Amino acid sequence: EVQLVESGGGLVQPGGSLRLSCAASGFSFSTYAMSWVRQAPGKGLEWVSGISSGGVNIFYADSVKGRFTISRDNAKNTLYLQMNSLKPEDTAVYSCAKSKFGGSYYADYYADRNNFDYWGQGTQVTVSS
Repeated sequence: EVQLVESGGGLVQPGGSLRLSCAASGFSFSTYAMSWVRQAPGKGLEWVSGISSGGVNIFYADSVKGRFTISRDNAKNTLYLQMNSLKPEDTAVYSCAKSKFGGSYYADYYADRNNFDYWGQGTQVTVSS
């Protein structure tokens, strides 16, 4: 059974940092690309960042570029999202998603939810003073 369990969310002041983790199990983690997505209150699902199976190809949404860093440790079956310089508009539930394939050279692949088949329950990130 595929399981994706996020952790690391919380309340942080504007300008602060958080590191999210996504523990994966039930599949060969190193074989598949992964993405982070988020959903703010009253808004739709927004793609945040994606990473290929081997970690070579990495892409970010314009809204987080330069502030967030995605990474993965295939030996630990874990995906990460380092979030710096957080803003109130980053407040959302953050979830990781498993791709159906190993990844792509193109950012559009990671932003298309049709290329993903499992999502975690998410972890809440609140940025507020």
